[in-house]
Amino acid sequence: MVLYLSPIQQQQIASHAEQTYPEECCGLLLGRLERQVAPVDSDLIDTLDPLGLDQSRRWLVEVYPAQNTWNAEVAAAMTDLMEVSLNQTPDLSKRRHYWIDPQELFAAQRHARQQQLDIIGIYHSHPDHPAIPSESDRRVAWAEYAYVIVSVRQGVAQDMLCWSLDQQQFQPEVMILTPDSGKS
Repeated sequence: MVLYLSPIQQQQIASHAEQTYPEECCGLLLGRLERQVAPVDSDLIDTLDPLGLDQSRRWLVEVYPAQNTWNAEVAAAMTDLMEVSLNQTPDLSKRRHYWIDPQELFAAQRHARQQQLDIIGIYHSHPDHPAIPSESDRRVAWAEYAYVIVSVRQGVAQDMLCWSLDQQQFQPEVMILTPDSGKS
């Protein structure tokens, strides 16, 4: 998979991450998905990297910022999913977690449909940490989405990487900057 976005969209994500520092920012990526699988010669299947077969493209059309609503109630509800011991206190810090309120998610979905778009991914920041998915990121990820993560150090966006979930593990996804990432 490849995610196409414009420099303006990349800057919108980075700016949101810087504005919410030292907490994690979060938001949705609205756009279009073009599914494509490369033709495969059956004699070569065993020698090909299975990830190389998927030539699908995600075209980002709109960056949809969301509010990080991680709180004690969400942390308590996520305790089982995160495999936190009942003896441990759930992590309430927005510095290490994000949560998009389901009502905001539904509003974004309605907005996307009105624009004839889909939710193609989620973005969030990692304050003072690398742009690499955490274990808690993996546990709540959906395989259909692109996950853009921005590393913010001392309030300045540094790295921005894209990931997708494959077989319960994150795999790097290529991001390509283009002047027009699918508005037409």
